[in-house]
Amino acid sequence: MRGVRSGFVIVFCIALGVTVAAAPTDVSQDETNASAAGPPVPPAPAPVRQPDGSVADLDAKLVVCDPNAPPVSGAGVTSIFEAESPPTREIRELGFLVFAICIGIFVVVQGFLALAIVRGIRARRAARAEGVESSPEPTQVYGSVPIEVAWTVIPTIIVFVLTMITIRTIRDIDITSPPEDALEVVVIGHQWWWEFRYPDEAGEVVTANEMHVPIGRPIWLRLESADVIHSFWVPRLAGKMDLIPGHTNYTWFEADRAGIYLGQCAEYCGTQHAHMLIRVYADEPEAFDAWLDGQRKPGVQDPKVAEGRGVFAEYACLNCHTVDGTSDGMFGPNLTHLASRDTIGSGFIPLNRENLRAWIDDPAQLKIGCNMPSLKLDTAELDAVTDYLLTLN
Repeated sequence: MRGVRSGFVIVFCIALGVTVAAAPTDVSQDETNASAAGPPVPPAPAPVRQPDGSVADLDAKLVVCDPNAPPVSGAGVTSIFEAESPPTREIRELGFLVFAICIGIFVVVQGFLALAIVRGIRARRAARAEGVESSPEPTQVYGSVPIEVAWTVIPTIIVFVLTMITIRTIRDIDITSPPEDALEVVVIGHQWWWEFRYPDEAGEVVTANEMHVPIGRPIWLRLESADVIHSFWVPRLAGKMDLIPGHTNYTWFEADRAGIYLGQCAEYCGTQHAHMLIRVYADEPEAFDAWLDGQRKPGVQDPKVAEGRGVFAEYACLNCHTVDGTSDGMFGPNLTHLASRDTIGSGFIPLNRENLRAWIDDPAQLKIGCNMPSLKLDTAELDAVTDYLLTLN
């Protein structure tokens, strides 16, 4: 009977929790005042809409997951279940196995619990039918060798199977040398943007925030940090891997099909951690080679924007940003081919004239704590340098 009563108590507690969770919360003011829980809480004031052209309007235009980006199926999705690379497929299969085993254990345990409750109810009813106040004690199985063997051997087998499969998965994913014919990309994490370097005999290519890779070819990532601990994570392509100052980590992936794969820094790294996004463009091999050749070209020298180039060179821009043929900065993203990118601000703002102008005017409006200062340019200088940067494709 003690086991039956315990089962009833558990079911009662679960039912009570469900009832409380499902209870309506829109209690009237009179009911609240009548309650002994305390004085009513005044409603929060409605948000005040800022005028057009404000930071709030720019925030409303942020694009993190573009639903129209190719491939249409799963575009903008960062789910680990949308695996598009060998490492993520192995991780997904391991996750499914663990989930299935846990579901099986849950069903078995809950089945025995339901069986105990049903048998207890039947025993109680049979006892009352015979005029007995309480049903007899259930059969005690303390010290039963078969049961103790079962609940020792079965968990041991489950743990052994999971351990072996996990070791195999880690062995396949966490390799120590590049796969055959792998393309090496150096990934450097900064607060709060990504630097991508493509070492090549024809000339190193340096870009920022948007990584381009060919499909059907292994990509070997060398992960480094310029300041604090970051974590590179593109859920559809690879698992998480930390970028640690003074230490180099490695990971790899191989995109199955062309498209845009979104990711995120997965280690809190400061105030703008949430806006340290990753965009991986998986291109057909011919398209990737064309992109790589274009990135090797020097910066555009358009005479129509000579005034903006002069503003860029006159102020501190050239100390932080590199533009081949104009400046050799060391701290900010490489801007040699800025206009060939789709976003700025580490992937969270679409690249267009309005957003770029606002960013140059005062980056802290869009990315609080950003290390790029506002140079307080006047309107003419601001327009000139914006027009200049938009020619860098």
